[in-house]
Amino acid sequence: MAKTTKKDVKKKSTSKNTAKYVDGFLLPVPTANLKAYKKMSEKARKIWIEHGALNYIESMGDDMNIEGMTGFGDYIKPKDDETIVFAFITYRSKADRNKINKKVMADPRLNEDCVDMNNMPFDMKKMAFGGFKIFVGE
Repeated sequence: MAKTTKKDVKKKSTSKNTAKYVDGFLLPVPTANLKAYKKMSEKARKIWIEHGALNYIESMGDDMNIEGMTGFGDYIKPKDDETIVFAFITYRSKADRNKINKKVMADPRLNEDCVDMNNMPFDMKKMAFGGFKIFVGE
């Protein structure tokens, strides 16, 4: 196997598809609503990707209690009948993220097919969100 050089790493990390910005989400979802949440997320993922997001990942908590560490559950404080979801969307830049999110929010499919604000499968007030500049990796 060929050795990876610093030049190889730099070349790969400067490609036009390299993520430089991430939107991250952490939220508790009622376990009974995971199927509905997944269905909503799969539809939303298609819309974000179509508008230019590099990746859209939704994951559910599995190993949340690591001895000697503060877990996500310590921050989110899920109820016994809730599952922690960690999600992120990657973009080429913050400016690209802003353009993509503007298009996504204007896309009628988001409200028609994905988001029913009167019947969400989770409590939006419990969702933590933030935008992050990537400073290591892609």
